[in-house]
Amino acid sequence: MAKEITVRSWHHGRSHDWTGTVEELRSDVFGYTLECGNSWNPKINRFPKTGKALVKALNQSVEETQGACFDRDSYELVD
Repeated sequence: MAKEITVRSWHHGRSHDWTGTVEELRSDVFGYTLECGNSWNPKINRFPKTGKALVKALNQSVEETQGACFDRDSYELVD
């Protein structure tokens, strides 16, 4: 059985925790965010294999797509 992780997302000052395997989170929850970031910058990994790599790719995607915004989304790994 694959290990479950929790990723905390921040949007407009509110947080939400998402729990699942890396594969579930990257395809079912954050797939669109990763796809958008990758479309702006092909160096962003759309298929991260670890929780740390997933959070890094999500934050890079936000940097590309929301770079000029005042209150950007952000992501962190919850221990």
